[in-house]
Amino acid sequence: MYNGEDNRGIPMLKALLNRFSNDFSFDHLDIRVRNEVPGLDYDIYIFSGGPGDPLEQDKPWCDPFYALIETLWEHNKNAELLGKSKKYVFFICHSFQIACHTFKLGRVTERRQMSFGTYPVHKTYYGKIEPLFNALHDPFYIADFRRYQVVEPNRARFGEMGASLLCLEKLRPHVHDERAMMAIRFSPEMIGTQFHPEADPEGMMAHFLKPERRAAIEQEHGHTRYERMMRDLSHPFKIQLTFDTIIPGFLKESVAALKKEKEFANLSNFAAL
Repeated sequence: MYNGEDNRGIPMLKALLNRFSNDFSFDHLDIRVRNEVPGLDYDIYIFSGGPGDPLEQDKPWCDPFYALIETLWEHNKNAELLGKSKKYVFFICHSFQIACHTFKLGRVTERRQMSFGTYPVHKTYYGKIEPLFNALHDPFYIADFRRYQVVEPNRARFGEMGASLLCLEKLRPHVHDERAMMAIRFSPEMIGTQFHPEADPEGMMAHFLKPERRAAIEQEHGHTRYERMMRDLSHPFKIQLTFDTIIPGFLKESVAALKKEKEFANLSNFAAL
């Protein structure tokens, strides 16, 4: 979803996925440049972040990608009746915003100022009982780089879907803007975050220590924010803990669920004989 832009997100995701090489193989598809929108051929999907307006409608990939999100949802609703394995999905940042818009869970707007750096986010009631967040503190720390946000949760729609709002943007008493939704459990199989759980502190520090990158960040966002971000990246219980917890936890849970489904299918087939 990075639209051809150089980024840290894809290399970091690949590094995480390679940890599970004994459990599965994976493909990297370029949705926005090559229009490589997948079908239902995969068991697990991770849709990345990326630049630009999440509400754009006029690109060749848009309609197929929006349709894929709805198809994955409908597949999971009917999978048990059809005797098929469910699909496990993680949305990150840009794709999270698209999913929220597709499911009508909130309003996607442009921020008054870009969020850039590391920040605390606060768990909701549902976030406190979310298994993927069990190892994380409240608040816990995230890497956040975005010009857009999802606000104004549609409570009725959350109820219809059985979705849960898991965490909210940091508290800002001096700002009257509504706090953005930062993570949603769409269903037992589908979850997403507004932030970047794939952010690797070691790789990010090496990237941001480059003199040209440091100068650009300090010019646009200030020296104080740069220094705070570098401190958070070096802290073992901040960004490192989030990196070690969320995506690996999602993959472990997804693999375990798929194995259980397939074992049950085999038992059912055997019983039918």
